[in-house]
Amino acid sequence: MTLDGKTRYLQIAFNYDVGLVRRVLPTIVSSERILIEAGTPFIKREGSAGIEVIRSMWSGHIVADLKTVDGALGEVNAVRLAGATAATVLGSSPPEALDLFIARCSGLRMNSMIDMLGVKDPLKVLMQLKTPPDVVVLHLGRDEEATRGKVIQYRHVNRVRSKFSVLISAAGGVDLKEARSAIFNGANIVVANLVRPGDPWTGISTESDVAEMAQQFLATIE
Repeated sequence: MTLDGKTRYLQIAFNYDVGLVRRVLPTIVSSERILIEAGTPFIKREGSAGIEVIRSMWSGHIVADLKTVDGALGEVNAVRLAGATAATVLGSSPPEALDLFIARCSGLRMNSMIDMLGVKDPLKVLMQLKTPPDVVVLHLGRDEEATRGKVIQYRHVNRVRSKFSVLISAAGGVDLKEARSAIFNGANIVVANLVRPGDPWTGISTESDVAEMAQQFLATIE
């Protein structure tokens, strides 16, 4: 399942447990422009079985936010078997791991995503690789969201695109306003986290009408 560089996508991240998936995911209208993410905390809690639950309810793209650092082949194989169509690897990983990850994703017809969380120069990372990934994720981590002045580094978009034909994903603290900003700055994918009331992160409230919010996001980034 390939991603189209001319399409703007919404990626909805589930970071809690399978109970939230069972409650919310069936309400979201199927769309080729919506990617469902099995977030890192979700995968650590629920494992491959959690991805299988998502696959049983969603026929479209599923992103396994592995944030792989090492052991790329085994991790990619596992989430592909569970039903994922894309996966993430950390840009700070060794070049060998990045190359193995990208090659394995390609071999399994998955979309490879390099998460540049904590990486100061994404272009430098990409220049080391045998083959570029499908997607570069510019990511403001959830632990960084509360730090005053820290923002998603859109300045890297044009630098990366000047050398590589890749899609750009914007993640971290994304609400409707930030989604508009991301698209204005050249992103193809905006990642919105489902957030429980009381948690200190920005995203789509789990107590809201998530299906309606998804449609608002899609209209905003059209």
